[in-house]
Amino acid sequence: MKERIRQRALAMGFDECRFASAAPPVTASALERWLMNGWHGTMAWLARNAHKRVDPQQVLSGVKTVVVVAASYGEASPPTAPITHALPSAHAGDSAGASAPTSGADASHALGFVARYARFADYHDVLGARLKELAAWMDQQGGAGTRSLWYVDTGPVLEREFAQRAGIGFVGKNANVISRRAGNWILLGEILTTLELAPDTPEVNRCGSCVRCLAACPTGALVAPFQLDARRCLSYLTIELKEAIPVDLRPAVGHRVFGCDDCLAVCPWNRFARVSRLMQEQARAELAALDLRELLALDGAEFKRRFAGTPLARLKRRRLRRNVCVVLGNLGDATCRPALQAAAADPDPLVAEHAQWALDQLARRRSDQGAAKAGA
Repeated sequence: MKERIRQRALAMGFDECRFASAAPPVTASALERWLMNGWHGTMAWLARNAHKRVDPQQVLSGVKTVVVVAASYGEASPPTAPITHALPSAHAGDSAGASAPTSGADASHALGFVARYARFADYHDVLGARLKELAAWMDQQGGAGTRSLWYVDTGPVLEREFAQRAGIGFVGKNANVISRRAGNWILLGEILTTLELAPDTPEVNRCGSCVRCLAACPTGALVAPFQLDARRCLSYLTIELKEAIPVDLRPAVGHRVFGCDDCLAVCPWNRFARVSRLMQEQARAELAALDLRELLALDGAEFKRRFAGTPLARLKRRRLRRNVCVVLGNLGDATCRPALQAAAADPDPLVAEHAQWALDQLARRRSDQGAAKAGA
């Protein structure tokens, strides 16, 4: 039965399908400390379902096995998205670059960065449809009394531990699962089942002395190896946070309008990353780099039309515009001042405040440039 499940999952397009015991996670105490530190920020659901996360039996009574699947969203070569306005403080990697903010002709097409996983159709839908089918097939094949529940990053499951326990990969110092076969460009899904299936060999940590991910984090969100303070993470700030982005962290946002890949991109294990047929079939090339002024001008209907079925849809229009304002303030593109002035008058106070902040950055930069010329 185990090998039949694996082969069926692989035929569906998953790159990996492995099996783990559904015994309670050994990282339960680490989760408790993380929550007590408040490092989950405003993601209250993580604390609300904590009791289920540490006991799979409370998710599915009688569960014996966790089937873990992985889909790679790696590429055959490093991405070449035309992000030309990275800040000097950004680090090497997918969301970073070496050039300083520019103005004039180059700035006429100021572009914003989108995390690599979001340059595809929403993985919740892509993986979820296949896991739903696989779970139903398992219940049918298992006979009367067999029950299975599937999740794609949505259920109260400590998926990283189960991924390591199943041998998919190991939890790296960047707090992400790293595969020896696909680097850390992988998406996970799980099926909890009452079927008793032999577990696969667990993976062991293979980070060694490497700390590239810690050094790459623009905000110091990786406070120590394996420990992430989400409140400082640019992915959290640009995606999960529904409120104002803290002023002191806005410069670190750089050119990122959705997510940050820095701690992922620098991982040496990515040299083994490969193209995944499943996710490449869902690629949305137009999301690799977004025109910032176009984004700021989007109305509600156009936002829905343009981003339907993608991870950016969950951001909603107001938070996307919030992020765009921060990026424009960082880039220092004076030609965007009229668009920012219009946004500063927006009836939504979240958008208006971030637009005014961006205008203040432009004014400060112009003042500094004037002082520099006067002193030359």
